[in-house]
Amino acid sequence: MPRLTGERPLRGATPDSLLAFHAAGYREIGKRLGSGTVLDVGCGVGTGTQELAAPDRLLVGIDYSAQTAIDAAHDVGGDGVRFAAMDGARLGARDRSIDFVCSSHIIEHFTSPIRHVAELARVATVDGTAFVITPNRPADFENPFHVYTFVADELTSMLRLFFDDVEIHGLEGSPELHADFAKRRASGEKLVKLDPFRLRQKVPRSWYVYGYTRLLPIVYRALGPETTGIGSGIDASHFFLSDTITPETPGLFAIARAPRR
Repeated sequence: MPRLTGERPLRGATPDSLLAFHAAGYREIGKRLGSGTVLDVGCGVGTGTQELAAPDRLLVGIDYSAQTAIDAAHDVGGDGVRFAAMDGARLGARDRSIDFVCSSHIIEHFTSPIRHVAELARVATVDGTAFVITPNRPADFENPFHVYTFVADELTSMLRLFFDDVEIHGLEGSPELHADFAKRRASGEKLVKLDPFRLRQKVPRSWYVYGYTRLLPIVYRALGPETTGIGSGIDASHFFLSDTITPETPGLFAIARAPRR
């Protein structure tokens, strides 16, 4: 079974621009939802999921971690909003049962993302829609949790294996957003230079993930908010959809319809 890695964007511990990146994706999904059943695959702590709630929708957020799903249900669950633990490559939903399927910043965590996309198509109704949001590979930062990243053509090609109608946009950012990304990339590159022999890529991957997870908060505290972007004030308003995708475009926003059977 494909192995899934995970990371948790959390306010106060994650740069504001990355929190905004996620929030902007949910905002754009929300604009395109109608009534019906919505499945949010990879919901995490549920802060984005709750933004999709509406009286005429049944909204189910799922996460690979049972405890995370329980916490999300406790914190943001309610009428019409449910949470459950599932594998994003083996969804516990019937064929053709979901009107809208959301995959926000999760496909890059799968070692075999094709299984994930196949599941999105399987559970979508005949006239259902899947939304897939992921970093644009040329603009992405080195991150041990991102094991399979895409450029626009690659994402489009994979989605078209399972959907007849695919459109893809850039999730673009303002000049302030790009400046924030550039500043954080520069500081990250300085840290990477401390490992000139790329030992991080030669040790067992679990060691790299373990060290990254524990050291990153310490590094953030040492560098301070001016460098890390925590507390920068950048929010979702600094992102917008664009039909032009350049190597600097932070993210990809795909809409897939007409699932193949």
